[in-house]
Amino acid sequence: MTNLSILRHLCFADHIVPLGHPERPDRIKVINAMLDDDFADIPQSECPLAETDHLRLVHSAAYIDTIVAAAPSDGMISLDGDTHMSEGSLTAALAGAGGAVEATQQVLNGASKRVFVASRPPGHHAEPEQAMGFCLFSNAAIAAKYAIDTHGLDRVAVVDFDVHHGNGTQAAFWSDSHCVFASSHQMPLYPGTGAKSETGVGNIFNAPIDPGTDGATITQIWRDHLLPQIAAMAPQLIIISAGFDAHENDPLGGLRMQDVDFGNITTMIRDLADKYADGRIVSILEGGYDLDGLRTSATAHLNALR
Repeated sequence: MTNLSILRHLCFADHIVPLGHPERPDRIKVINAMLDDDFADIPQSECPLAETDHLRLVHSAAYIDTIVAAAPSDGMISLDGDTHMSEGSLTAALAGAGGAVEATQQVLNGASKRVFVASRPPGHHAEPEQAMGFCLFSNAAIAAKYAIDTHGLDRVAVVDFDVHHGNGTQAAFWSDSHCVFASSHQMPLYPGTGAKSETGVGNIFNAPIDPGTDGATITQIWRDHLLPQIAAMAPQLIIISAGFDAHENDPLGGLRMQDVDFGNITTMIRDLADKYADGRIVSILEGGYDLDGLRTSATAHLNALR
């Protein structure tokens, strides 16, 4: 068993968005350069494409058909003001979901203790019946449901420190007591969900955070409030929605996290996984739109996982 492995795919750079869009191909190019420069010693392999049955663990057949039918063979289409598809978008989205499933299979089969999925577009805003917020398929939720459906797990946790609330993950878990979702996120901010009062069946834990909050305070919120809720569940697997747009330089958020804060939160998650989940972690890239902040924060995150 390796301590950490990485899943990636060249197709993620082929998801083209309008000029000036923050979720641009340069994001994954920066991540790939970081992986080549700083993590060349880590086993790396290619994300497979998700099977339809995997997508249907979260999304309806009608929704999947709609996304497939919408995919252009040339040019670009807009699903809403933020979410776009080009010729390469469907393959990228399928590889992102497929990478999440493959990562879950690797950690549950004992091939690797922890796996990082370097993918785009992100996934945590995609609801069971709606694409939104740059996202087409709900990668983290699909991975969690796959672990339960295929591997027979009873308790899976998704933790999300992206600056935006993961409304899609929350929607997928809302009535499923086998899944726990814990999120820190700026409020007010897109998509407007994530109030403390949103609790599902007692399995949803939201920590809305005021703009301008520093990383030490956010780290304390994870240590004192969110992670104890996860620990109470004694999860058999932890999935991280690893968004780095809470970085102080990110253009889409107003929080003030620094690289070290992402490393510290990841270390706490890793320690919790070691205690309850045999160390098993799947980490899936979500947001992060300042390229320098994305690279350095993701590096701190991976160093903590390693």
